[in-house]
Amino acid sequence: MTSAGSAVGSASPTSTESKERLGRLGQSVGFGAELELAIDLAHQAGRIQMERYERLEDIRAKGPRDVVTEVDHLCEGLVMRAVQERYPSDSFYAEEIGEVAATSATKSGRVWIVDPLDGTINYANGIPFFCISIALAVGGRPVAGVVYDPTRDDTFAGAIDGPSLRNGEPVHVADKALLGDLVATLAVGGRGNVRKRREALRSIRAHRSMGSAALTLAYVACGRFDVYAQGAGLSAWDVAAAGLIAERAGATVTDLEGGAWFDLARPAKKWSCLAASPRHHATMLAMLR
Repeated sequence: MTSAGSAVGSASPTSTESKERLGRLGQSVGFGAELELAIDLAHQAGRIQMERYERLEDIRAKGPRDVVTEVDHLCEGLVMRAVQERYPSDSFYAEEIGEVAATSATKSGRVWIVDPLDGTINYANGIPFFCISIALAVGGRPVAGVVYDPTRDDTFAGAIDGPSLRNGEPVHVADKALLGDLVATLAVGGRGNVRKRREALRSIRAHRSMGSAALTLAYVACGRFDVYAQGAGLSAWDVAAAGLIAERAGATVTDLEGGAWFDLARPAKKWSCLAASPRHHATMLAMLR
């Protein structure tokens, strides 16, 4: 069993070290303060997740679903309160509340988009592949994003005017020459897509389904995955941060029709996404659309 205490301890430097570390983990001229806040809140939420991760006594007493719901609400509440305190005019869009928590999403043109725990089934079953995702969208597009994996203390961060970083180091999408060398997640369902998916799987090296859209998409940014594709079923909070991070790392990111990957007017659970290197994106799109 993972030791929650040791995991939290490894990601909890002193306040001075923490401040210095936050400044190294993200880079942005126009949105530096927001990016630093998002990183800080993601780390705080990560500590909440790890404090309750694989706590068998809690799971037996409350049930895995209730434990996950509790963590969801605690993490979302933490982020929401801090954002509203710092930026009271900003709006908030998150998985648990399911709507923009303000009278108007365009009140300031700034919307924080949060998935407090992406990979809930993994989390509930003790599978160490989950994350928190925090993004800020301004004028209808993401401008800053953070995906934090507390089990590995991996911080992925990116901004519209800066690079994509993993733990403070620049990351780039993989650019393998051969389609047959690609490792991909192809979560494309539907009766009409079965044949297309089967053909695509024959063309690549390996397929892995990880159970967290945001973290898998962040893995495209740093080259751990070459392709991420998922059909309708996604929401803004699944891709807002990680899509920006992948894009700033050099990936081509679209929906599965080849259109814009980000549109806040699109209903929840109706989003799709395809992220890959520019070399292979068009080929994968033709295979899957």
